[in-house]
Amino acid sequence: MNQNVKGFSKLSKEEKINWITNTYFVNPDEAKESIVKYWNSDENLQKLHDEFIENTLTNFYLPYGVAPNFTINGKSYTIPMAIEESSVVAAASKAAKFWGERGGFKATIINTEKIGQVHFLFRGNTEKLTTFFNKIKPIFFDETQEITKNMQKRGGGILDIELRDKTHEIPNYYQLHATFNTKDSMGANFINTCLEQFAKTLENQAHEYADFTSEEKNIQIVMSILSNFVPNCVVRVEVSCPVNQLSDDKSIDSVEFAQKFATAVRIAEVEPFRAVTHNKGIMNGIDAVVLATGNDFRAVEAGIHAYASKSGQYSSLSHVKIENDIFTFWMEIPLALGTVGGLTSLHPLVKFSMELLGKPSAEELMQIVAAAGLAQNFAALRSLTTTGIQQGHMKMHLMNILNQHHATKEEKQKVLEYFKDTTVSHSLVVDYLGKIRS
Repeated sequence: MNQNVKGFSKLSKEEKINWITNTYFVNPDEAKESIVKYWNSDENLQKLHDEFIENTLTNFYLPYGVAPNFTINGKSYTIPMAIEESSVVAAASKAAKFWGERGGFKATIINTEKIGQVHFLFRGNTEKLTTFFNKIKPIFFDETQEITKNMQKRGGGILDIELRDKTHEIPNYYQLHATFNTKDSMGANFINTCLEQFAKTLENQAHEYADFTSEEKNIQIVMSILSNFVPNCVVRVEVSCPVNQLSDDKSIDSVEFAQKFATAVRIAEVEPFRAVTHNKGIMNGIDAVVLATGNDFRAVEAGIHAYASKSGQYSSLSHVKIENDIFTFWMEIPLALGTVGGLTSLHPLVKFSMELLGKPSAEELMQIVAAAGLAQNFAALRSLTTTGIQQGHMKMHLMNILNQHHATKEEKQKVLEYFKDTTVSHSLVVDYLGKIRS
C-alpha cells in the first residue's frame, strides 16, 4: 500500500491525527485515544507545545525529577533532571550527598569561546587570498555591527576571524574560522547570522578585488554554520578527599577501593570499548540536566564525544589521581549552554528549572551540569568496583518490571519486600509474581 501523503503539513492537527491513525493502525480509535490522553488540559499551554515543532500530534513525556544535596563551589543546589532511565537520579543524589560531606564539587570555567565557520572554495593563489583576507578583515566586523551591537552591550560578540587553508585535505577548500563569546545565550542563531554575513562580505569583496583574476573573484561559498565542537568552551569540575574518608561502608576498605576505582578509570582511558560506556554514564547526568534546562542535548553530546577523541583515540572524560593520600577525581568537558533565549523563555518547566537553580548564568549552569555528570560517573564506578552495577540498577528497575506486568498495589508491596535483600532479575521477579498470583 502506498503510504505517501501530499500536503501533510497543511492539514489541521485533527486531520493529521486521523490520517496517521487510519493509515497505520489496526484500531484507529484506540490509537487516537492514546494521542489525546497526552494533551495538556490547558489549551493555551498545549498550543505553545504544538508550535515548538512541525506536525505536532501530542506531547511525549519524560519523568522530571530532582537530585538534592549538591554543593558546588560552596553553594547548595537541587538539580532538575529529565530522564527515563532508572537509578540515574538516585545515583546522582547519593553521590551528591557523599561529596557534600567532603567539601562538595569545585568547578572552574576555563574558557567560553564558541566557533563558527564559513566553508568555501577558492581556485587561485593562496598567498593572494591571504593578502586579500588580511586587507578586508576589518570589513567583516564593520558589516556585522548591526547584528553584534546588542551582544556587545552584554560583553560578548565576535572575538576573532582567521583564514584557514585546508587544501591539503580537499582541493581548493578554505575556511573562515571565527570565534565568538555569546554570554548567557547558547548563541546558535547569533553565530549563524554573523557567518552568513561574513559569506556575503567575502563574495562581494572578492568580486571587487583588483588583484584577483576573474576565476579567483568567483569564490564559491559551500556553507556557513556554527560548530558544536567547542574545545575552548570548557569547564573543569573535581572532588577530593583523604583516601581514608573515601568509603562510607565499613565492609569496604578505603585504600583498596581508591586503587580499584583509579584502575577502573585508567581502563576507560586506554580502552575505547570501555570508554564509550564509561562516558555514557557521565552523559546520563549531563543530558538529564541539559534537557531539564531547555538546552540542546544533541549538540552537547556531539561536542563532548568529539572532545573525548581529541587525542586520536576515544578515551575517558574523567580522571583520577592519588597523591599524598589524597584522592582527586575530575574531568574537563566542553559545554555550550544558554540560560536566555530559545526554550528558556517559553517552556514552563524550563522556567521552573532555571528558578530552581537560582536563575544561573550560562557559566554557572556549565558548572552545575558538569557536577551532575561527575556525580553520576562516581556513583556508577563505585557500584561497578564494589557491589556490581546490577544490584542497585535492578532494584530501581523493579518497579518498571512490576508495571509492565500490571502488578496491583498489594502485589507490588509483596514483591518489594521479598527482593529487599535478594538479587533482582526480570525472570526472578516474574516467577515470584506468578507464585503470588497462583
